[in-house]
Amino acid sequence: MSAICNGTKTLHGGKLSHFVQNVPVPSYLIALAVGILESRTLGPRTHVWAEKEIIEKCAYEFAETEKQLEAAEEICGPYEWGIYDLLVLPPSFPFGGMENPCLTFVTPTLLAGDRSLANVVAHEIAHSWTGNLVTNRNFEHFWLNEGFTVFVERKIKGKLESPQSQDFDAYLHVSELRNEIERRGSDNPLTQLVVNLKGVHPDDAFSVVPYEKGQTFLRYLENVVGGPDVFEPFLRKYFETYKYKSIDTNDFKNFFESHFSGNSNISSIDWESWLYKPGMPPVIPDYDKSLAVFCNDLLEKFLKWNGEGSIPITSADRDQMSSAQKIYFLDALSEAEPQSLEKLKALNELFGLDGIKNSEIKFRWLNTCLKAHWEEKVDVTLSWINVVGRMKFVRPLYRALYNWEDVRQKAIENFKVNRANMMHVSAYTVAKDLHLEA
Repeated sequence: MSAICNGTKTLHGGKLSHFVQNVPVPSYLIALAVGILESRTLGPRTHVWAEKEIIEKCAYEFAETEKQLEAAEEICGPYEWGIYDLLVLPPSFPFGGMENPCLTFVTPTLLAGDRSLANVVAHEIAHSWTGNLVTNRNFEHFWLNEGFTVFVERKIKGKLESPQSQDFDAYLHVSELRNEIERRGSDNPLTQLVVNLKGVHPDDAFSVVPYEKGQTFLRYLENVVGGPDVFEPFLRKYFETYKYKSIDTNDFKNFFESHFSGNSNISSIDWESWLYKPGMPPVIPDYDKSLAVFCNDLLEKFLKWNGEGSIPITSADRDQMSSAQKIYFLDALSEAEPQSLEKLKALNELFGLDGIKNSEIKFRWLNTCLKAHWEEKVDVTLSWINVVGRMKFVRPLYRALYNWEDVRQKAIENFKVNRANMMHVSAYTVAKDLHLEA
C-alpha cells in the first residue's frame, strides 16, 4: 500500500502485514492492492511488483528506476518517502500511472520490451515532490500537480539522455495539446490553467491541458528568469517551503515573485493570460528541434510519394529512428490528409507496425489506419481497446471509430458489450465520447 511495510506475521492460518507512513499523505493518495504478486529488487530503494507471468519483463523494463530517482533528487532535493516501489496493474487500469506514495501503480502498456516507455516512471517519480509533497489545494489548481510533474519528468529525461531528447519530448507534445484545445474549443474555459469546476464533473475537466500547458508555462518562466541554473534552486526552495502543505496558484505566484523580486525580467510575465485565458499558451518556448528535422524530412518524402514503386524511406532510415521519433512521425502522419491503403501497407511492411510492442506507436498506427478508413483495422482496434483500458489510447480510438459513420454503430455496440469490464472513469468518459448517456 501507500506506506512502508514494517513487519508480517502468521495469524489464523494467514498473514498479517503492518504498514507505517510517517509523511502526511493527501487523502486521494491512499491506496492498497491485493493479489498473488511477486517482487524483484531494482535498487536499494526500488522494487517492482507484478503477477508472476510478467514479473521478469517488468524487472527488465523498469531496471533504471533507481537512476531516475537519483536524477530527480538532483533536481528536487532529497526523496522523503523511504522506498519507491512499482506495481504493474491489469490492462484495464485507465491511466499511465498513479503516484501513490511508496507504491506507484503503472499500466502494463509500458512493457515495450526496450525500456522506451519508462519515461512514465520518471513522471510518477517526479510526483514524489510535485503533488505528493506539495499538493494542489483542490483540482481547480490541478496544473500545480501535473504541470510541475511533466516539467520535472522532462528534466530527468534531459539528465539521463540528453537536452535534445528533453526538448524533443516537449516539442512532440505541443501537437497533442493543440489537438485537445481544438477538440474542446479554443474559448472553452476548461482549457485555462486555473479552471472553475463549479457544476463541472471532474472527469469532464480531465485532459492534457494542465499537463502540457502547465509544463509550457514553467519552461517559459525558467527562460524568463535565466535558465535551469537559476530556476532549479528556486524549485528546491519551493518544495522545501511548501512540503506537507496544500497550496493554490496564488501561493505559487506570490512565492515566485518574492523569490525573483530582484529579477527585472519577471515584469514581462502576463500572469492573467497564462493562468486565466483559454486556448493555447501565449508563448511556445523555442525548443531544440534537431531530432524532429530527420522525421520531418522522411514525412515530406512519404507524403509526396504517389504510392508507385518503392517507398521513399529505407531500412537504414528506419533503423536510425528512436521510438520517440517513430511516435513523432506517426503523430504528424495522423494529422496529415488520409493516405492511400497502398502507402500505409508499404509503411507497415517496412516498420512492422502491426506487430509493434510499443503501445504509443501502436496507438498512433491504429489511429492513422482508422483515419484512412482501412476496414480490416477496425476489428484489430476493437480487440485491442477491449483489453487495454488506458484512456489515453481508448478514448481517441473510440472517437475515431465514431467519426467514421460506416463503423459507428459497431463501435457503440462493442462499447456496450465491454463496458462492464472497464473501470468507471473509462466507461464514463467513453460513453460521453460516443454521445451515450454516461
